[in-house]
Amino acid sequence: MAAETELKFRVPGRKLKALEKPRIAGAKTGEPSTSDLVSTYFDTAKHKLKRHGLTLRVRYDGHDYVQTIKSGAGRQFARGEWESELRDDAFDLEKAEGTPLEELASGRLRRKLKPVFETSVQRITVPLRTKRSEIELAIDRGRTTAGLRYRPIREVELELKSGRVLDLFRVARALERRSGAELDLCSKAERGYELADHDQHGSVSAERVMLDSEFTAGEAFRVIARSTFRHFSSNTDAVREGEHEGVHQMRVGLRRLRAAISLFSKILPKASTEEVKTQLKWLTSALAPARELDVFVKEDIEPASHDALLRRGGRAIRQEFSVRRDRAFARARQAVDSQHYRSMLIDTMQWIEAKQTIAVEDEGGPIGEFAAALLHRRIRKLRKDGRHIDELAARQRHKVRIRAKKIRYAIDFFESLFAGKHERKQLKRLSKQLKRIQDGLGSLNDFVAHRKLAVDAALKAPHRRERDRAFASGVVLGREEQAVKPLIKIAAQEVRGLKPF
Repeated sequence: MAAETELKFRVPGRKLKALEKPRIAGAKTGEPSTSDLVSTYFDTAKHKLKRHGLTLRVRYDGHDYVQTIKSGAGRQFARGEWESELRDDAFDLEKAEGTPLEELASGRLRRKLKPVFETSVQRITVPLRTKRSEIELAIDRGRTTAGLRYRPIREVELELKSGRVLDLFRVARALERRSGAELDLCSKAERGYELADHDQHGSVSAERVMLDSEFTAGEAFRVIARSTFRHFSSNTDAVREGEHEGVHQMRVGLRRLRAAISLFSKILPKASTEEVKTQLKWLTSALAPARELDVFVKEDIEPASHDALLRRGGRAIRQEFSVRRDRAFARARQAVDSQHYRSMLIDTMQWIEAKQTIAVEDEGGPIGEFAAALLHRRIRKLRKDGRHIDELAARQRHKVRIRAKKIRYAIDFFESLFAGKHERKQLKRLSKQLKRIQDGLGSLNDFVAHRKLAVDAALKAPHRRERDRAFASGVVLGREEQAVKPLIKIAAQEVRGLKPF
């Protein structure tokens, strides 16, 4: 098995030419070489290999056929890669022996495998040498084809052949500054599957986190952090396209990463972690108005605008908040199109992978013990703080909601560690309780935010419409307040019903 440690970037087509002769401080550039690569990816109709985190590819470089099996990254940054030569373009499952594909490589699978998509690229390879590392820069131009559909490929890959991961990120940062390269954790295979499934630029939900009980807490954190990073960064295109769900999923991914940092805070160094948290908060804040206004318009304003009672006032506030929503989505798009965002992606990924990220020598001990102790401690704290939740001020209720949300994320992160029937049943019940707490308190939090938005809009309304808008806003908020009042009682009951894990 070869370990493939690489970073992939999307680069504007007009910038690719300049990278053929990169000028990177502290790095010597070797002679470039060019090759034409045609790769066919195989899977079943239901994408069985993809579901198991595997890819099967046959590549022709003009001279030789090479079969490659790849697995996703586990506790290490690098991905597993197994290569074998072939006589022609037909895959050979007998060569899957000793790979993760071996367990699936039955005669039945062999009959079901078929080409799913193909990539055809011209690759220019440039060797780079720093003082301590050898890095390969690959510039790819071409296309991915799935049936009658295709999409262009304009990518740059940096692969660490030997040396330090730190040098890989240093070169990556130089490329970003020179070409506007954007870190992209989606592989060519993943983009190909998107094309085959007619899912270009769609929103991306969280993937299941798989942990091994043999992991240390530090190793588990890196697996979780990578997963949450992929979650939010994979929604970049959806945010650019103005997809409402894309904005939501990017925010969820950011919250999950911030929750992971909080859950593992005892083993993370304070200084560098604070820097990362600041960047994550910047992006979260840039997205927040778009999400808040979208929910307000869809769930409250639009229904009210069709109410005969409100007439002109309902139409006026719908127009007002729709314009505000559009502006907020434009600001979210500007954020992910910025150099700040591109730099943040590299900085955050480097922080996740750096050896210095974990502050203790034993990396926090076995993850199973760490997870059980954390859940027990967090649930006890939530029960204590939320005992009289119906008497708390809005700010205090918000803190209780965040605590409940973090425990739910912890359950999602650690679920694979608890294989026992009783444990799984307990986690499922706990997750449902926490969701009811989160939903109830979240609705109250939304109401407070919506009230602020409505008051602001009423104060800024033209004089001739001020009365209509104020009346419509009052009706909308009154209805929302009546709808959320019972939820505080439900949340209080669920908090009191929490049991220690």
